[in-house]
Amino acid sequence: MKRRLPAVLFVLHVTVLLLLIVLASYSLARAQSATTKLQPDTATKTSTAATAAPAEVDRARFDKTRTEGFEALYNLDYEAARARFKELARLYPDHPAGPQFLAASLWLETLNASRRLQSGLYNNESFYAKTEDKVDPKIVAQFKEWTRSAKQLAEARLRKNPKDTEALYFLGATQGLKAAFAGAVERSFVSALRSGSDAVDRHRETIKLDPNYHDAELTIGMQDYIVGGLALPYKILAGMTGTRGSKKRGLATLERVMREGQWARDDARVMLIPLYKREKRYADAAALARELAAKYPKNYLFKLEYADALVSQAATEREKNSAAAAATTEREAFAIFDSLLRDRAARDAAARQLDLIHFQYGEALFVAGQFERAAKEFLAAASVPQAEANQATLARLRAAQTLDLAGKREDALAQYKLVVARPNVYDSLEEARRGLREPYRKPAPKPAEDN
Repeated sequence: MKRRLPAVLFVLHVTVLLLLIVLASYSLARAQSATTKLQPDTATKTSTAATAAPAEVDRARFDKTRTEGFEALYNLDYEAARARFKELARLYPDHPAGPQFLAASLWLETLNASRRLQSGLYNNESFYAKTEDKVDPKIVAQFKEWTRSAKQLAEARLRKNPKDTEALYFLGATQGLKAAFAGAVERSFVSALRSGSDAVDRHRETIKLDPNYHDAELTIGMQDYIVGGLALPYKILAGMTGTRGSKKRGLATLERVMREGQWARDDARVMLIPLYKREKRYADAAALARELAAKYPKNYLFKLEYADALVSQAATEREKNSAAAAATTEREAFAIFDSLLRDRAARDAAARQLDLIHFQYGEALFVAGQFERAAKEFLAAASVPQAEANQATLARLRAAQTLDLAGKREDALAQYKLVVARPNVYDSLEEARRGLREPYRKPAPKPAEDN
């Protein structure tokens, strides 16, 4: 695939990654014990002893409702998650958590429906290419209503107390959520850059007020990692705006959140999975994905991430002439896909996501060099009843390319023609037309990134 991103768009690309590398999570605010931070308008002038018990009950109920909501969200049960978040908004109408969590659930459900919860998608430049993909305006309107409400509630608390760390954290988290929605759903990367930068600024302010507020370090650690990994010209450009980074420091920050965060430990694990893959630490990525898959058994996406890490690990083992180890690792990865496709409970949990499972299985087989098997999985992905339209288009494109590599040119041409007849998804039209002109060739491996 040719490189067509100019410098500014490349910076946008990596900045958007700061907030988009997610599967099915969204960071939560750390619990605070003070009653005034939950319900500042109802705080009384009575003694601490008189108000301690109600404060604990309120916080306990708040945290219980929030925990139940995010447990459902991690397990891809969006309806149950929103029911808990609506209850949170009803119980605590002056707190930004309710509307912000509702917006987060809508964002994640939209990504899941459009098959955009796989982290590898955002590392592919074709995601930033022209597309005919459109988002439902009703979804956009509802998302903006909830994030506007969350922002207003957080700002109202900050006007009363500029050092309210919970309100400041939520303000930054809301801006981060707006960045994620703009980039991944609306594909408005300039808007994503503005909101993402604002999110990091608010969370840096949070850390200044409370250095132990480790949940706020998620965005800071991601920015450090991304900027630290830029090529020198782009790193200089970022430095001119006062933004500097370090991949090593960024990873260390996220690992600290994973160990010491209050509510964001799993979020840090989610973010570290694709970063470990970028660093070729596939065993570490696999370990985190396996841990999350065990903790949230209804979330098939973690299983897909686990299998993907294993496939990459096997490729590395093969490069090191460890053919036996590579074969063992590949069998483990393929067994995960087979289990997802065979197990009825897994199929039910995945709902209408079998197209993505087949697609990712095809990609795993492609990496392993098993092109004929890979082509069958890609075609199966395109043929799933009610397959997501964009996923079906990409599956046919990948089937065509894989058939070319398998030496089945006529079959490949038939699939390229089907892609050309469909709406453009990312750069599928350009890629298919190229495939019609000449057989697909596997791209050369990318050089290792600078640290």
